[in-house]
Amino acid sequence: MEHGTINLTLKVWKQQNSQEKGRFETYPVKGISQEMSFLEMFDVLNEQLIRDGKEPIAFDHDCREGICGMCSMYIDGKPHGPWNANTVCQLHMRAYKDGDTIVVEPWRANAFPVIKDLMVDRSAFDRIIQAGGYISVNTGNAVDANSLPVEKKNADSAFAAAACIGCGACVAACKNSSAMLFLSAKVSHLALLPQGEPERRTRVLNMVAQMDKEGFGACTNTGACEAVCPKEISISNIARLNAEYISAGLVSEG
Repeated sequence: MEHGTINLTLKVWKQQNSQEKGRFETYPVKGISQEMSFLEMFDVLNEQLIRDGKEPIAFDHDCREGICGMCSMYIDGKPHGPWNANTVCQLHMRAYKDGDTIVVEPWRANAFPVIKDLMVDRSAFDRIIQAGGYISVNTGNAVDANSLPVEKKNADSAFAAAACIGCGACVAACKNSSAMLFLSAKVSHLALLPQGEPERRTRVLNMVAQMDKEGFGACTNTGACEAVCPKEISISNIARLNAEYISAGLVSEG
């Protein structure tokens, strides 16, 4: 074996679609460079499977730069794998040693049905955004940033919340499959900025209603979502979401 390469055993979840039962398949992979990313290792495995006339493993990916959140999968029981504040495409094989067995699965949540193998349908998140995670007022031409004063604390909090990439790790880690961390990040970053003020109340009411409609579970504040979030979104956003929701409900009733 070459220096800096390892041999591994992968146990990967295979499932044709959301209706059929899935199973684990075992794949030996040899001569993997520890400088490879986890997804590059999957590329090598899939090339070997194709050469052998077998079906490759389906998994989602796009940017491979930790931006899009598509490379979502459980690795050894942890969303996105063993490294903190990390997406799967940013995980490198130096996290493992020769002879390791790695178990890889898709997200497990009713609101994220399996498309195939490690790919799940996360369009429920898209529908939550469509319900209110936008600004629709006509702002006209771009104005000078200085003409819209925003407190630095609010600006910093808004930017931190806006870092959410919608990967679904929070849902996957939650024992209730709650989407509250995702939703609270999307509500927070708009609620903290003046551009989001006109639709502030209808936004939170509509987005929470859509979240419930999609079948996500309730939040019981265990903090598992924050612990696995690749962008380290704070659960303080959930407190802000609850306050926004209560306030919006009181105003609508009044």
